[in-house]
Amino acid sequence: MCAILKIIKIQLYKTLNTFVKKEGKNMNEMNQKFCQCCGMPMGDTDGLNGTNADGSKNEEYCKYCYENGTFTFNGTMEEMIEACVPNMAAANPNMSEEEARKAMLTWFPTLKRWKN
Repeated sequence: MCAILKIIKIQLYKTLNTFVKKEGKNMNEMNQKFCQCCGMPMGDTDGLNGTNADGSKNEEYCKYCYENGTFTFNGTMEEMIEACVPNMAAANPNMSEEEARKAMLTWFPTLKRWKN
């Protein structure tokens, strides 16, 4: 994973950990916008937005997951989670890899990319 992507993913995991601790809250119902593939917080600007085939900004997916109208990650949700688990645990010293996996297994199925 490239260094910039790793830094951004670490920020995702810190944010995800904060929201996971808030009982009774579905992260997608919160006022923050998240990538609907990897769950990364996308902020208030379009700087992290992916791009559609026509070059316009995509409102649902980040630039690391969606580029030129196609997904950059073509694995399963479980593969995405497994790739993210070590980084989330590293970014949150009080969270084990199993806790990180459990949080993502609960949240990721609510993201548009992974909904059935």
